Amino acid sequence: MDRSGTSRRTFIAGTAAVGGSAALATAGAAGTAAAAEGVRSVAASGVRSVAAGGVRSVAAGGVRSVAVLGGGVAGLTAAHELAERGFEVTVYERRALGGKARSMDVPDSARGGRRALPAEHGFRFIPGIYHNLPDTMRRIPFPGNANGVWDNLVAPPEMSFARTGREDLRLPLPWPGHKPADLSLDDIRRALTGLLETVRGIPPHEAAYFVGRVLVFFTSCDERRNGTWEYKPWWDFVRAGQMSHDYQRILAVGVTRNIVATKAEEASTRTVASLLEAFIFNALGRGADGPLDRILNAPTNEAWIDPWVEHLRARGVEFRVGWTVREVRYGSGRVTAAVIEDPQGARTSVTADHYVSAMPVEHARRTWGPALRAADPQLGRCDKLETDWMTGIQFYLTERAPLLNGHFNCIDSPWALTAIQQAGHWPERDFPADYGDGVAVDCLSVDISEWDQPGILYGKTAKQCTRNEVAREVWAQLKAAVNDTGKTVLKDGALHSWYLDPGVDGLGTPNPTNDDELLIHPVGTFHNRPQAATAIPNFFLAGDYVSVDIDLATMEGANASARAAVNALLDRDGSAAARCTITPMFRAPELEILKRHDRIRYRLGLRNALDLG
Repeated sequence: MDRSGTSRRTFIAGTAAVGGSAALATAGAAGTAAAAEGVRSVAASGVRSVAAGGVRSVAAGGVRSVAVLGGGVAGLTAAHELAERGFEVTVYERRALGGKARSMDVPDSARGGRRALPAEHGFRFIPGIYHNLPDTMRRIPFPGNANGVWDNLVAPPEMSFARTGREDLRLPLPWPGHKPADLSLDDIRRALTGLLETVRGIPPHEAAYFVGRVLVFFTSCDERRNGTWEYKPWWDFVRAGQMSHDYQRILAVGVTRNIVATKAEEASTRTVASLLEAFIFNALGRGADGPLDRILNAPTNEAWIDPWVEHLRARGVEFRVGWTVREVRYGSGRVTAAVIEDPQGARTSVTADHYVSAMPVEHARRTWGPALRAADPQLGRCDKLETDWMTGIQFYLTERAPLLNGHFNCIDSPWALTAIQQAGHWPERDFPADYGDGVAVDCLSVDISEWDQPGILYGKTAKQCTRNEVAREVWAQLKAAVNDTGKTVLKDGALHSWYLDPGVDGLGTPNPTNDDELLIHPVGTFHNRPQAATAIPNFFLAGDYVSVDIDLATMEGANASARAAVNALLDRDGSAAARCTITPMFRAPELEILKRHDRIRYRLGLRNALDLG
């Protein structure tokens, strides 16, 4: 779920095409992560000390050791690339491998030899604009798949804007499957105009204005993008305040909350428009790894994470699950150790030749003390990066709802809901035969993107509601979006149970917490994102907050940043190993001459040639 990881957990509903209560039973608490063992010696200071590779000797074979701090997509990617290059790698993960990208079991839901009901932090979304993550997926073996777990990707054929009280906008997701001839600016204009004509409710003159603004960005040079559009809110860039309700809800609010999980009034135009540009070219068949909307054909751990971990173990990677990083120690110009708390609460001083911090930014920066921060100012700038809540809830149904075959965006829902009914996309799974108690036949996975607006049922924000109230409120908002056209799509009687991400806690109290927040992108964020290589020679950063070509907190960004961290490590280590390939986002070559022209205008203090205000 990309408000990725992305997955950003990001769900780009619609940009590709621009394109009761008694049944709500609590599903239970999350399971406890399994503890890992290691051979440790007690240091004189009372903090235990252990080499990153456990009992293995670094000096014996001359193998260099790396401690990877965090086992999400960034950490697993770093471990993958390092293991392939002969490094001795140990991954320390506080909770569960896969991080926010993982799926999980609903506790106490399995019956009759079936697996537990599958749950997740948010539904997975792996669009065709990604290149680095798909490359990794192709290199993870999966039985019967020629292209590894990449072959487990499937493409939903449609999506919709579900509008409360009005007819929904149901749109196909075309994929030409080939590279068309070079596109002129007029070709792009006609394609965008044609796509917007399918969105009933937006006046033609407003659609034309929006297309014009998109083309301004498309032809803007990097200097203008970084120096001007990074500081311009998307709402202002597209003049949403002067436009119709549908323009505001779909092209301003809908785009920003689904692409960058940030309010349109605050979101950086550079970030929003860069991703919109990539998706538009993806829809036109340019510069993509595949169809613009792809999901996995089974729960995430079954289709991807578990095979990945198994492959890495076979490559010699060791995992310490349940181990929490407390401090990255610095001295004499280097990182000297990572202080990590084991599952029993004892603190261990882990030493290695190199350290890759692969935790989410809100967790990573807590481990950076004053000395480490003083050694590299970019670490301090990370304090300016903002995170917010975006969390998933799953509803298990006793009958398939007649929803569309893909994602739908409830654009009028106060809590900014996006959702997908999953079982129909899992062709190798018989949901009632394989999961739960045999009664639930499907899983409706919903992302809640807005936690600070009052809902329609209780008049409270999601943070003010209890877990039960959150479930009832989300269900009510879903019904308001899809049961408003004369037929009942979601039935109270078909609701089996629900499961809310266990990362949120304290709901309905004065101090709600979320263990899995998401980096958001208000104006200026781009300039505070750090590089993978730090000024500390044996310390590197990987994660969706690290500066890479895709300017968004996504699984693609996490993967690309890990590759950048490994390349920097190889450089510092003097390694002769091949560097990781890092594929940038697609740039249409036919637009480069227009960007060069704009660079001249920018340096002269002039507007973009297409910018009429």
